[in-house]
Amino acid sequence: MLPVGTPAPDFTLKDQNNQEVRLSSYRGSRAVLLVFYPLAFSGTCGGEMAALNAALPAFASSGVEVLTVSVDSVYSHKIWLERESWSLRMLADFWPHGGVASDYGIFNPSAGFADRGTFLIDRSGVVRWSEHLGPGESRDTSAWLAAVASLSDA
Repeated sequence: MLPVGTPAPDFTLKDQNNQEVRLSSYRGSRAVLLVFYPLAFSGTCGGEMAALNAALPAFASSGVEVLTVSVDSVYSHKIWLERESWSLRMLADFWPHGGVASDYGIFNPSAGFADRGTFLIDRSGVVRWSEHLGPGESRDTSAWLAAVASLSDA
């Protein structure tokens, strides 16, 4: 996994609306919470995304852009978001398959998807907090909010 203090690898991925999102476009203006998850439409991922969606106002008020990433296609993300009425921005690490997850050291090649990796990237593009859990383990958004609070205290 990419260690804290490392410059975050830049990437360009498409969101659920087929719009390109470049990580470096946030440098100098916003911190980014980058949330990798295994697959859309799965129970654990759905629970995490629902909790994250509910916490979006808290992240926004702290000046943090939330980007979620999986190997699913933009079309899967679009349908999942519409079905759940979420406001998340979901990015497709579809091709090359899991390329960005690999750059962040959390791609699980035996499963063919990313493990649960979370990275808080500051406005200068440096990883300031991270976590890595296996596919069946669930994360807690309160840990992410605490990391954001410590970032603003620094």
